[in-house]
Amino acid sequence: TSLGEVNSFSPSMPISPSSMINQYKFEDEPELKDLFITVDDPESHITAIETFITYRVVTKTSRGEFDSSEYEVRRRYQDFLWLKSKLEEAHPTLIIPPLPEKFIMKGMVERFNDEFIETRRKALHKFLNRIADHPTLTFNEDFKIFLTAQAWELSSHKKQGPGLLSRMGQTVRAVASSVRGGVKNRPEMFTEMNDYMETFSQKINVLDKIAHRIYKEEREYFNEMKEYGPIHTLWSASEEDIADSLKGVASCIDKCCKATEKRMAGLSENLLPILHEYVLYSEILMGVLKRRDQIQGELDSKIDALASKKTEKDLFSEEIGKLEDKVECANNALKADWDRWKQNMQYDMRSTFTNVAENNLRYYEE
Repeated sequence: TSLGEVNSFSPSMPISPSSMINQYKFEDEPELKDLFITVDDPESHITAIETFITYRVVTKTSRGEFDSSEYEVRRRYQDFLWLKSKLEEAHPTLIIPPLPEKFIMKGMVERFNDEFIETRRKALHKFLNRIADHPTLTFNEDFKIFLTAQAWELSSHKKQGPGLLSRMGQTVRAVASSVRGGVKNRPEMFTEMNDYMETFSQKINVLDKIAHRIYKEEREYFNEMKEYGPIHTLWSASEEDIADSLKGVASCIDKCCKATEKRMAGLSENLLPILHEYVLYSEILMGVLKRRDQIQGELDSKIDALASKKTEKDLFSEEIGKLEDKVECANNALKADWDRWKQNMQYDMRSTFTNVAENNLRYYEE
């Protein structure tokens, strides 16, 4: 079914729960996977210095570079942060998936309550699986160590000095201080990407705020209804003539309460996390585009220096050749990742909003 046909709702086209999602079929089915990761079993640890949560990370794989087919390790949030920073250092122009923020998320009061821990667990699970599904990041050595090393081994690995890839990542970040002004020779494609992300960032932030406002209003409505049901039941005890009617109203309010609670669960489990993930993605992508520009800027400055100097031409030519290769690698990495990210984003957005519409249909039918 085409999108045009799906959108042409008319009285003659009956729409029932589960019909809408089934009308959207996505062409790209996942390829055969050889790496399966699960994040579960959160456990609280209290020491004299701090309180923290660890999560069990279970990995099953058929890859030859792993010594075993199954691993089970425990990781805390700081370990995930370390992995993300290592991936950013090694692959400065790839789109690294976002992690949930370190502290409280919107609407959460208690840092270690069950809802917060479960929200974080799901986000950490998605983070690792997005890396596992990435054609380049999945083969990163630090990712393999994260999945397989016991706590003491990981701690020892973290203390080692930065490797070649880490130093390359630091070099790319350092270029920012040497590049001044805009990039002269930025390809049109990356200017379009930049414009796209600026618009995307504005829109996704607005959507995120609206979704939180809707959730807040739903919660307030739900809390009010919870009070009105018992009031009508008590009222019926003192009004014999209309007791049955009042009990009927109380029963109706109770059903609406349950339906609203399900609708809120759908928002908090499906819509809010996806929108917030893409708010974080928009920040990550703007950073990736800046890093690509920094590499381009370094090349541009060397070409300018070569044009203004008559001596040391051979040395400059060699440096420019290396920088041209570096820019080409950065461009190719980002181009491939950009197409992949857009496809994933469009899939996530379409399925998320379809799911919300589906839940709304169910809610109003109830």
